[in-house]
Amino acid sequence: MNALAVVLEQPEHLVLSRLELAAPGDADVVVDIDYSGISTGTEKLLWTGRMPAFPGMGYPLVPGYESVGRVSEAGRASGRRVGEAVFVPGSNCFGPVRGLFGGAAQKLVVPGARALRIDPQLAERGVLLALAATAFHATSAPGALQPDLIVGHGVLGRLIARLAVLAGAQPVVWETNAERRNGASGYEVVDPAADARRDYACICDVSGDSALLDTLIARLAPGGEVVLAGFYEAPLSFAFPPAFMREARIRVAAQWQPTDLDAVRALAESGRLSLDGLITHRCDALQADHAYRTAFGDPGCLKMILDWRACS
Repeated sequence: MNALAVVLEQPEHLVLSRLELAAPGDADVVVDIDYSGISTGTEKLLWTGRMPAFPGMGYPLVPGYESVGRVSEAGRASGRRVGEAVFVPGSNCFGPVRGLFGGAAQKLVVPGARALRIDPQLAERGVLLALAATAFHATSAPGALQPDLIVGHGVLGRLIARLAVLAGAQPVVWETNAERRNGASGYEVVDPAADARRDYACICDVSGDSALLDTLIARLAPGGEVVLAGFYEAPLSFAFPPAFMREARIRVAAQWQPTDLDAVRALAESGRLSLDGLITHRCDALQADHAYRTAFGDPGCLKMILDWRACS
């Protein structure tokens, strides 16, 4: 069995290749992918070659961790059924080609436990569940405060803001790009230069800007917290005296967990968490190179998705 897949052969060199897939076992499913999303965080670092080293890192690789499709084969111990709509957070089924994170392909072989059943009516919006789970994980740790300041109004920042509003908070969002200040619902988006507040109890940073920590600490109330929810390619540092004077706390939000994914699926399927207005660009998977360059180079692109349905 084989499938078309996006392959980053080296930084900024992307091809569509037909790759042999691992044979599915009794606990596995085969998923025919309808849509996959392009991440402007971790995938951009893979694209540019600036991803910090970690186990398994290297080229060539298949990117992508935001895929939705339908089960076309289901092993007897997979727990899934043929025809179910599922979300898949990537795969490692491509033999010698690394799956980092292995979701940008026409067909995937994954353990049934990693294929999350979703309401088919989510359709392309299902690719947003990974970022929604990331947002939920950053704001739902035991004892965590809801952010009253969110830095960045991309897809992740918008999802954190929407979840905060659901929780009864009234967050402010900083965004330096005027094009991205629209689309708010229930919260305010401002240019940080126009914000004089220095009493934020919880600041959630999704900018990925490693040089911003001193600025954020200076805006905290005494005992306040900065949550690092972005992905940072450079080391972070901060001046100690301002942090000491505020008795500041710094928390790193790690990768989402399955319970986070279950929680946001329930919120999205119930309609409480809207995933509308976040996918701004769509492209046929055969035009993947153009899609990736647009996703990483066009500031008006919040979320680009690849449509695999016409591939054969």
